[in-house]
Amino acid sequence: MTAAAPSLVWFRQDLRLADNPALHAAAGGPMLAVYVLDDAAYRYGGANRWWLHHSLAALAQALEARGARLHLLRGEAATEIPALARAIGAQSVQAGRLYAPWARARDEAVAKGLQADGRELVLHTASVLLEPERLRSGQGRPYAVYTPFARAIMAMGEPPPAIPAPDRLDAVEPPPGGASLAALALLPQAPEPDWAAAFPALWTPGEAAAQARLADFAAEEAGDYGRGRDIPGIDGTSRLSPCLHWGELSPRQVWHAVAGHGRDAGRQTWLKEVLWREFSYHTLWHRPELPDQPLRAEFAAFPWQPDDRMLAAWQRGRTGYPIVDAGMRQLWQHGWMHNRVRMITGSFLVKHLLQPWQQGAAWFLDTLVDGDLASNSQNWQWVSGCGVDSAPYFRVFNPILQGQKFDADGAYVRHFVPELAKLPDKWLHQPWAAPETVLRGAGVVLGKTYPQPLVEHGGARARALAAFAALRGGRA
Repeated sequence: MTAAAPSLVWFRQDLRLADNPALHAAAGGPMLAVYVLDDAAYRYGGANRWWLHHSLAALAQALEARGARLHLLRGEAATEIPALARAIGAQSVQAGRLYAPWARARDEAVAKGLQADGRELVLHTASVLLEPERLRSGQGRPYAVYTPFARAIMAMGEPPPAIPAPDRLDAVEPPPGGASLAALALLPQAPEPDWAAAFPALWTPGEAAAQARLADFAAEEAGDYGRGRDIPGIDGTSRLSPCLHWGELSPRQVWHAVAGHGRDAGRQTWLKEVLWREFSYHTLWHRPELPDQPLRAEFAAFPWQPDDRMLAAWQRGRTGYPIVDAGMRQLWQHGWMHNRVRMITGSFLVKHLLQPWQQGAAWFLDTLVDGDLASNSQNWQWVSGCGVDSAPYFRVFNPILQGQKFDADGAYVRHFVPELAKLPDKWLHQPWAAPETVLRGAGVVLGKTYPQPLVEHGGARARALAAFAALRGGRA
């Protein structure tokens, strides 16, 4: 009997064994698993790379437990993947489909390289519930508004069940010349400071940890998500976004886990967040300019006022607005930021400071462990008012009121802005308004221990509205 030709399983943003259709397609015969770090195609942000390092380590262990190895390479995938397939005699390369413009271009190049040898690239749905081109509006066009998009998906019924992980794998010995995990240099490298020093106490990358986190959230915390997601001072969100970004969990797995415990309001709210993620991928596929250009054409002429000093103060959490600064410091220290505060800090950058939203999007992509091109770009266009389905530009978050409403006891600000910890609740979110005796008693010296506000809220809001009015020809 002729031995079956081996397959090459190319892991990308599907770093899991369960519900991995590419792995499932290859698991019936000899196979080799590979990950290629391709910085020429797209260089992930620093926090993303930290997560990737540890997730790859976990994936390698999981594969070894089933008799396989993870072959690591560094280079251009358009060269490395066809060469590796040729070296092991693989007739097909199985991979999860990706949707970013850079990934689509890379896959086309890899497919051409394989076809030249009589081999093929087979792409599977692994990162979304539904392929973006499968869903169209009644007019046959891509959806541009979230609500009808979500209704259309919901009308299609429950997602298919998840695929179990294979018990054993028939591994092919990799050729010489692979890279070690350390050689990929994904962790902070000397002489740069170890900005990820706090990450290990907060995050455990890998499929097993993701499954455990999902089980806890689905069984207990999801029911209270509708309230908890707005209070940054408590652990009220799922923290599953990096697991979804790197594919340690599939959308089908999280959907069935959360929905399987009931359809109460909290769980329904969380499932809508999964559909917002789907909508982001739908938008990115049909509008590949999403990461760089406003989808509302008129915003291309918006009168931004780029200012390196303003941008740096925002990045470092030194704006003088406590809820904004707490969020930006949480981002730097934890590689993550509470979702409510993401909206507040994003609105502050583009509306109070009139800095281009692309600058904020780039900073988030570099510093978030869940930095995802589709979701991040969609969210920044949403908060900036320039996306296909976005908040109106004239809706300007008041950072004082946002802090008072969602961090009423000051737990969040006091944790991340400790120099204000002794201020009474009344003044915590507007320290510049506190009497001098109160500031002295709390050890606060504005301009020294804590900055004066970069801008005054009322004046900044008026300036933002004037800029919008000018853009709209005075019709705002």
